[in-house]
Amino acid sequence: FYRGKNRQDILKTLKPYDLIICSYGLLPQDADFIGDVKWTTALLDEAQAIKNIGTKRTKAAWNLTADFKLITTGTPIENHLGELWSLFRYLNPGLLGTQDHFTRMFMAPIERFKDKNASHNLRQLIQPFILRRLKSQVLQELPPRTEITHSVPLSKEERALYEAVRQKAITKFVKNDRETDANTNPIQILAEITKLRLASCHPRLVMENSPLPGSKLQAFGEILEELLDNNHKALVFSQFVKHLSILREYLDEQGISYQYLDGSTPQTKRKQAVDAFQDGKGDVFLISLKAGGSGLNLTAADYVIHMDPWWNPAVEDQASDRAHRIGQQRPVTIYRLVAENTIEEKIVKLHQRKRDLADNLLEGTDISGKMNAGEMLRLIQDA
Repeated sequence: FYRGKNRQDILKTLKPYDLIICSYGLLPQDADFIGDVKWTTALLDEAQAIKNIGTKRTKAAWNLTADFKLITTGTPIENHLGELWSLFRYLNPGLLGTQDHFTRMFMAPIERFKDKNASHNLRQLIQPFILRRLKSQVLQELPPRTEITHSVPLSKEERALYEAVRQKAITKFVKNDRETDANTNPIQILAEITKLRLASCHPRLVMENSPLPGSKLQAFGEILEELLDNNHKALVFSQFVKHLSILREYLDEQGISYQYLDGSTPQTKRKQAVDAFQDGKGDVFLISLKAGGSGLNLTAADYVIHMDPWWNPAVEDQASDRAHRIGQQRPVTIYRLVAENTIEEKIVKLHQRKRDLADNLLEGTDISGKMNAGEMLRLIQDA
């Protein structure tokens, strides 16, 4: 393992057939040293880690020199085609041209204009370098997996609060009933969308001292009570750490044992929490989606609850796979809690569009792309 204070000395003593395992965290820190080595093989696991072209980690990966390069990933495209270009910039520099060339020839025509010829040409270029395997093809012994979208109606008071947040956002960006401010920044719209998502989860996430109990929390409690009464264990995911804090309060009040992990959890405590849960210490594991969406084996759970839908279903799928993986002996049930008549329903509808972005490029017909500012604003207006 490439780690420790004197880790660079490991590179000086390399011999044929030596295997070095390095974290993505250390790769950019020691990019000059690792990049100086001429590797026989360079493999990137969970290669979506280099999807963002502007990061030091991605650039460090691009600079690796090897006779043979390989990547493995369950999500080659999470949001837009630019991520695919970044992966191939590592794998086969030049195949897709420069970033500007790729944007002009493929990304813009496909994402903006749904150009089927451009989509076809891109598939022709990349498919000789892709070996795709579905989980059902390689893990036939896995037990079945059932997904349930659980609609949660908001109380009258919650609905009024949600509508107030929505109207405030519309007033900020729409000059009149028909026109949108041309200078609207997509980042500002996304911030308002996030507020709506928080309001869909629990009133206290947008109004700290709200006395409202939270319909989604009540639905969570009902589902959890039934699961625990039947000796099941559950992984519970949310993108919002503050939402997880509310769930922690509820579990503490109910005397339900649990483990917890978010992005601030140190690596040693992260492993301790995972091992404890696998050993039976805890009926529930609360996990922030991005911190625990990959790299964990949590087969002690046979239920997964997503408290709030994320934009990309592939990220949710990876999180659910913490339970539905090798070693799981029981059928796995996945609940997705969605607040009725809110922006969460719109996000779930976008899931198929996001799935098509990867599936159709790798196998089939058309490709849909990321949302522009106008589309994001319409989510608020229609939510």
